[in-house]
Amino acid sequence: MESSILESIGVEIIGVMSPVSICMLLVVLLVYALTPSNPFSSAPIQTAANLVYLENPSDSTVQKLEGSLLNALVFIILIAVVTFVLVLLYYYNFTNFLKNYMRFSAFFVLATMGGSIFLSVIQQFSIPVDSITCFVLLFNFTIVGVLSVFSVGIPILLRQAYMVCLGITVAAWFTKLPEWTTWALLVALAVYDLVAVLAPGGPLKLLVELASSRDEELPALIYEARPTVAQNTENRGSLGLLVTGVTDSGSVELQAVSRNTMSGNDNESHANPEYTAVAVGNFQNDEDEDQGDGGERLPLVSNVGERHSASSDSSQYSTVVLPSNQALHSNNRESEIVDEEMSPLVEMIGLGNQSEHARRDGMEMASRGIKLGLGDFVFYSVLVGRAAMYDLMTVYACYLAIISGLGCTLILLSVCRQALPALPISITLGVCFYFLTRLLMEPFVVGTATNLMMF
Repeated sequence: MESSILESIGVEIIGVMSPVSICMLLVVLLVYALTPSNPFSSAPIQTAANLVYLENPSDSTVQKLEGSLLNALVFIILIAVVTFVLVLLYYYNFTNFLKNYMRFSAFFVLATMGGSIFLSVIQQFSIPVDSITCFVLLFNFTIVGVLSVFSVGIPILLRQAYMVCLGITVAAWFTKLPEWTTWALLVALAVYDLVAVLAPGGPLKLLVELASSRDEELPALIYEARPTVAQNTENRGSLGLLVTGVTDSGSVELQAVSRNTMSGNDNESHANPEYTAVAVGNFQNDEDEDQGDGGERLPLVSNVGERHSASSDSSQYSTVVLPSNQALHSNNRESEIVDEEMSPLVEMIGLGNQSEHARRDGMEMASRGIKLGLGDFVFYSVLVGRAAMYDLMTVYACYLAIISGLGCTLILLSVCRQALPALPISITLGVCFYFLTRLLMEPFVVGTATNLMMF
């Protein structure tokens, strides 16, 4: 019986929700620790998000609304222009420039913005530390962070931790924006994310398609959940089925496929000119059969019209799908090329079958892990941080709304099996829950509690 989609991606959902929750929690703590008692006493910061209009508490509601919408529009235009420039650079193979740009961006965020937050925490809690020690700690933290995010061979937990730190740092700075500008910016970013990822010709859609066609990683700061591989304990004696292919970069990708998938395709025939099936014997067979049956245990099957053998002897073999040019060079003495009519019938599973393609894509997603953009971490945390400036009740409501929206997005991701925007559902629910809680639920709960009607 085929397993449910929820069972197959449950671990990945938890692996994504946990760092998002940690990021939002730490941003809320920073907001409570560093926000002054009177938020209007401190001057608002000047960033790219409020280039046109600098909100003033004495302005009227109409002025704040118009100014915040104008700030959001200008910010979205700037993001769209920068994203299209990145797509052009990636299209013309300026990959090294993009990598160096991302390294510089991470270094700048950790050194300047992170250093400012670090100094604010030291001053707020009166931590006794000298300037030299502070500089050494900040320098080491920044350098290790850049190496952890962009270097190879780094433990995945350290990389994930620094990605969360980057999100916390940027989100803590965005919480310093004026209130009206923050809400207008969140709504505008949710709409932009929806258009940029799903609309034809959207910059993020073009970037994802271009990276997929080249079989390369996206040139962006992306959090990747730990890959999980389900282990089948029923077939311990033999090799499982691996689907392998050589990418453009020369690396070999292996994907585990269950034997149950093989048994459901006994009567279909699919042709693939680039792959050849190689049957590999069971490791638990006796060793004395290796010399006499070498040619039969490793037959190379023609790559046209391969089928799976329905005989009882085929249960002793596993199948490895290799590029045909590699398979032709690997059987000098132990195997021979035979014609389709004379060979054991071995089937290329999943090729040319839409359902099998979907199953294979799902297993590939599970083997590589779910990826979430760093901007999603940032703006989830900005929404919760802005809610923390009002009341804890709004924080709880916004957190539950964001997590629910993220769960819905991940379920849609497993169904649609394509890149989806992570902001629209969560931001929409979060904004709605914030205003509903602030305008309706909070007055009701406070009123009933003060009149001893609810404890």
